[in-house]
Amino acid sequence: MRLYRFLTAVDDATFCHKVTAALNKGWHLYGSPTYAYDGQEKIMRCGQAVVKDVEGQDYVAGETKLGDW
Repeated sequence: MRLYRFLTAVDDATFCHKVTAALNKGWHLYGSPTYAYDGQEKIMRCGQAVVKDVEGQDYVAGETKLGDW
């Protein structure tokens, strides 16, 4: 199965640590990062898509926990 996640966080070290943790679990960057202003919170937010291929497993919507991989 191929898994997809979109990681987001405020624009500080939290975002970098979140992406780094995913990379160390075998996820791969997918596309370019995003950067946007959150007008309600008045902060900048970052986002990065990541993907991961898992052999021998089937994806089941609502049951496959993406964070477990």
